Amino acid sequence: MNAEMLPSLLNISLLAPLAGSILVLLTGKNLSRIWALIASLVPLVAGIAIQVIYHQHPNPISLADRDFIAYTEMSWIGGGIDVKYMVGIDGISAWLLMLTAVIFPLLVIYQGSAPMRQPKTWYALLLLLETGTLGFFASLDLLLFYVFFEMVLIPAVFMIGLWGGAQREDAAMKFFLYTLAGSLLMLIAILYVGIQAAPVGVSFTTDYHLIREAVALNTGGRFGIEVQLWLLAAFVISFGIKSPLFPLHSWQAPAYAESSTGGAVVMASLLSKMGTFGLVRYCLGLFPAAAVAAAPVISGLAVAGIIYGAYMAVVQTNVRRMIAFSSLSHIGFIILGIFAMTQEALSGAVLQMVAHGITTGALFLLADMLYSRYGSYEIGAYQGIARHLPVLTTFFVIAAMASAGLPGLNGFVGEFMILIGSFNSGVLAGIFAAIAALGVVLAAVYLLNMVRKTFFGAASDDSARADVSSRESLVLVPLTVLMIFMGFYTRPFLQDINAGTARVLNQVAPYIAYEPEIEKSAPAQPQPAVPAESDHGTH
Repeated sequence: MNAEMLPSLLNISLLAPLAGSILVLLTGKNLSRIWALIASLVPLVAGIAIQVIYHQHPNPISLADRDFIAYTEMSWIGGGIDVKYMVGIDGISAWLLMLTAVIFPLLVIYQGSAPMRQPKTWYALLLLLETGTLGFFASLDLLLFYVFFEMVLIPAVFMIGLWGGAQREDAAMKFFLYTLAGSLLMLIAILYVGIQAAPVGVSFTTDYHLIREAVALNTGGRFGIEVQLWLLAAFVISFGIKSPLFPLHSWQAPAYAESSTGGAVVMASLLSKMGTFGLVRYCLGLFPAAAVAAAPVISGLAVAGIIYGAYMAVVQTNVRRMIAFSSLSHIGFIILGIFAMTQEALSGAVLQMVAHGITTGALFLLADMLYSRYGSYEIGAYQGIARHLPVLTTFFVIAAMASAGLPGLNGFVGEFMILIGSFNSGVLAGIFAAIAALGVVLAAVYLLNMVRKTFFGAASDDSARADVSSRESLVLVPLTVLMIFMGFYTRPFLQDINAGTARVLNQVAPYIAYEPEIEKSAPAQPQPAVPAESDHGTH
């Protein structure tokens, strides 16, 4: 294997689930799960190959000045409209692509032979969701990214509305309206910036690099701080809904609670990361001056989400809703880390995106396993069950402790880096990190309380239930191994992530040094904020 294979591997990983979705619909019911599993495994195999090739060749053949590897650029719309199929990955997106590639095959395996209405449709929608998610993380053209961003909406709505709980229609409609409103607002901003950033001879461009350069140079005064703030607001609202960011979160708890298990896992593990990744790639990457100016406001909302989500999780009696509000609190930590704009905090936020995706996905799967045995998501329906289900209890306790940020598990390092980086931030006061730290305490309260009530104490039902099956173990073991591995050995993750976040901070650094309300445009050649040798770790 050599470096020239990287673009092909990335494109194969993007197209395989889409092809698999079509193939699933054309084949018989019995073959649909097999084809779905094969199609969902292709991105995982390709992602592993990309990691191996890249680390064997630290300087792969790519467009080095574009900061991305596995880079592909092809014209999509011509005639003076510069819209391309442009994809590539760096240290930030590489591990989110790997997270996506891990979650989807596990969902196909978990569904297994369990009874389901319209299984072919479910598998086809699941693969379409995978296509949209992978494409979003790899896109480097704003219109292409918007297409992938919208692609995930319809499958997610159907996974709530067709296979969800008793209130699924209302939850699906709320999710659809919130997400659509935010994405349309962002589309207006994309159209504006595409027109204003177009180079000579082109009427419209969505090339990420051209737009970034145009905004940095503020050519003709078209991207002054006031304009950037309006554009940033449109992107933040859209990504804030998807994450979700407080107070744009009211769709989340109903959607997570009423969705099918696969839909809940995808929304919590991956779709929420589309929002937080978008804040890094497009808000900090394209509008650094506005991001610095707005950082205290956005961080204030993030901290409010941390405390509100944790408080709401404490009072929940439904395990799914508890996980949903817990997720809101953890997303607040990630957004705080993004807008603290330090190396520790931003890298910790990206690491926490991956860790949260693994842990929350496992928690939703475990909650579904409890439901399949007791017919309820109410904590009171299965108290003191550890003696009947010791293996399931072990998996659940590990996932809960990882979510609580126990040292030695994957939830600890990212949160610790976020808090340290936020305390050292040049754009935020220390009070933000101090209040956020209360969320760690509250997380221990609601998670330990839930574990105690659910698995320990006097049993409310002495009838025995089957413990974890081989199919369930096949899903839970990889997620648990990743929780432990990331907790003890984060170096391979942070080596790549640090290189990616360093380049983002290079864009932001001039505006931290100079007050954005006074400096209307960036220096033409911003000085690097980190040593140049970190470039060799870029993914």
